[in-house]
Amino acid sequence: MGSGKREKFENPAIEWVDSRLPIFTMMQKEYGVFPTPKNFNYFWNFGAIAMVMLMIMIITGIVLAMHYTPHADMAFESVERIMRDVNHGWMLRYIHANGASFFFIAVYIHIFRGMYYGSYKQPREILWILGVLIFLLMMATAFMGYVLPWGQMSFWGATVITNLFSAIPLVGDSIVTLLWGGFSVDNATLNRFFALHYLMPFVIVAVVFLHVWALHVVGSNNPLGIEPKTKQDTLPFHPYYTMKDTFGLMAFMIVFVIFAFFMPNALGHPDNYIPADPLITPAHIVPEWYFLPFYAILRAITFDLGLPFTSVIFCPAKLGGVLAMFGSIALLFALPFIDKHPVRSARFRPWYRIALLSFVANAFILGICGGKPAEGFWVPLSQFSTFYYFAFFLVILPILNKKEPVLDLPSSINEAVLAKNKKASA
Repeated sequence: MGSGKREKFENPAIEWVDSRLPIFTMMQKEYGVFPTPKNFNYFWNFGAIAMVMLMIMIITGIVLAMHYTPHADMAFESVERIMRDVNHGWMLRYIHANGASFFFIAVYIHIFRGMYYGSYKQPREILWILGVLIFLLMMATAFMGYVLPWGQMSFWGATVITNLFSAIPLVGDSIVTLLWGGFSVDNATLNRFFALHYLMPFVIVAVVFLHVWALHVVGSNNPLGIEPKTKQDTLPFHPYYTMKDTFGLMAFMIVFVIFAFFMPNALGHPDNYIPADPLITPAHIVPEWYFLPFYAILRAITFDLGLPFTSVIFCPAKLGGVLAMFGSIALLFALPFIDKHPVRSARFRPWYRIALLSFVANAFILGICGGKPAEGFWVPLSQFSTFYYFAFFLVILPILNKKEPVLDLPSSINEAVLAKNKKASA
């Protein structure tokens, strides 16, 4: 950056640094005067909230790692020592454990906002794909972190989930042995998961950097789903949205703190306060709540696929469940290329809005099914919900691309904001 394009700062220390490394100029450009659509609602807070939660998870995780012992004979006791003997250890652990849940809450709302307002559509396809990649890395990190306390649910959750890879033809058993570091979930498994759980958040930070970079290249979407045309359609990011993000973050943190301090085990499983025992299987093995919809999809495939009236099987039920679970995430990656409708926002797509809200309700039903035993009424309900999950992407969206009528779009963001203000004042 040439010296002619850079405005000088009044603070001499900041000016001295910026004249040699224009980091403050960059921050001013990207987070100060950066033009942002003037009609953001509070759904747009959750990107910033998710970034703050990531920082909280990294800071508390680093401190917890200083006191944790990644050994099968000592892991459970080291967690208890953190809770009882380490100064404020109980607080750090509860913030970290509940922080994972609230990180997922923020990201799930962020994903819903992207789907509702069409933030995955051209020219933001790469932005969306990077966001789904962050979600996938979060899931891997959270799974490995859940194993570390080495309680009953940690141990058996690790055993069940890693065993899924054995369903992959030819290489499945080798992958499981590689994950385990042996022939069962044991000390080598715990060490691997600890090392990867420590590393993965920094990989997530790198992908978040790319995600934010992509956002600043193509600009933010907005509730109307139309691009800013004039300067009147935008506001500088600071102070308008820094203040709005701060307010939203404070409201979110109040709820988070209530859980972390007053009901810290509400989102966990009581069996994880029992030391891991490979000889005693829990009555009902369940992952953390944020995995339950995908766990329900995994268990919904209870039938083999093959040639009818023969014994030829192409896809056993176990492999079908694994493919369905990973396919449900793969469809999120493919969403920008499935939904080709020219209108972005669900505000102007009434049929899509109904289908999407039904999809969200269906995700809650899948979560409930995933937390119940795979028996009785819950099996056909999870199968129906899994069918709707895939039908939304593979059947409903392609039909809506061709058939859906749309409402009239406003000519500009500024016009819509002024009309809304005029209506409110009237």
